[in-house]
Amino acid sequence: TMNIVLLIKDFAVGKKFDKSGMPNQSGGERHGLNHAKELIRMGHNVTIMAKKKYWFTKARELYDDCIDLVRLHGGVRWLEIIIRLMTTHRHTDAYYIIGRPKFAVWAILIAKITGKPVILALTGKAELFNNTESFRNRLFGSCNHYIATTHEIRDSFITDAHIDADKISIIPHGINTNLYPYVTPINKENHKLAVGLKQNTPVLLFCARVAKNKGILIALEVWKRLHSLYPDAKFYIVGGGENTLLDEARRVSHECNDSIIITGEVDNVAEYHAISDVYIFPSEHEGLPTSLLESMSSGLATVSSDIGGNDDLIFDDITGYRVPVHDVEQYVKCIAELFDNKSLRESMGKCASDYVATHCSYDVVSREMELTVTNQRTKPIDMLCEKPHVS
Repeated sequence: TMNIVLLIKDFAVGKKFDKSGMPNQSGGERHGLNHAKELIRMGHNVTIMAKKKYWFTKARELYDDCIDLVRLHGGVRWLEIIIRLMTTHRHTDAYYIIGRPKFAVWAILIAKITGKPVILALTGKAELFNNTESFRNRLFGSCNHYIATTHEIRDSFITDAHIDADKISIIPHGINTNLYPYVTPINKENHKLAVGLKQNTPVLLFCARVAKNKGILIALEVWKRLHSLYPDAKFYIVGGGENTLLDEARRVSHECNDSIIITGEVDNVAEYHAISDVYIFPSEHEGLPTSLLESMSSGLATVSSDIGGNDDLIFDDITGYRVPVHDVEQYVKCIAELFDNKSLRESMGKCASDYVATHCSYDVVSREMELTVTNQRTKPIDMLCEKPHVS
């Protein structure tokens, strides 16, 4: 058993949506919560340290009955973290940083003084850094080990941050695949009937934050053209987001014979995986997309943007198709091919589900993450080095 301090910029901030209607829980926050629970499940004690953003949130609490959550006050955050790590949390054995919260540099300094390991995990391009630009970045470049969730992030660790390749492991953040079970073709037909759809109704799914950088406007343009080709098809938009964009989706739906179903934020996205035939993921930039992992696990073939992160998961003719970010015609062409070819989309979906189960489920990811965070790793690992293949 080790005492692990997990440092992350924002965690359990106390509000589910911002004023525009956008869900404000970040992917990093979800990964932090899930990794903390996995480390606890494997017998470790975990403290999460994050910013205190609102007056009504507690400075310290037991979160979800298992996580010691410490919120650090603005203005004196640097001093508070030093005091806590020298007093209440002086028995810390390892530090696990997700992203690059500024206050984490003080934990790195304390770790160097006390001889404890520090592991830095980056999950998105916005977190990448050059270790020659500032004293803070030099400290972030001095950790014991690094976790990259994609090959793109690993390459940036080497070229921009000048990190030794032997210190970098590619470990997906992982998902609980039990929550997103593979849906067989027969079960999919039954699920469609259960919600009032015909068995052969083509269904397209967008499941992400409804935001411009997630490609929702591209998806709506794609749908306008698909609707003219498949007038009986349905397009499900699942997720909360900017109210102006949700209004635009409703306007397009009205144009297209009310063929778009807008659900808002839902608790169980797997219900929508079960009735869908194709997943569209036109995001402009990503780390390793959680929503994509979930849809693949459920057995959906995907047409995605050709960007970093997606290229670790979507392989043409195997798990789906990657197309240029703003190429509406290519999206239409690829989705139409999958709508028209049931056996093709089913074989791609099964391949995608098998790949996620083998490389990205907690069953395989958590142990590798634990070995890294507890500084037991003797050589780096690349969990995404094998490419999927059609069985």
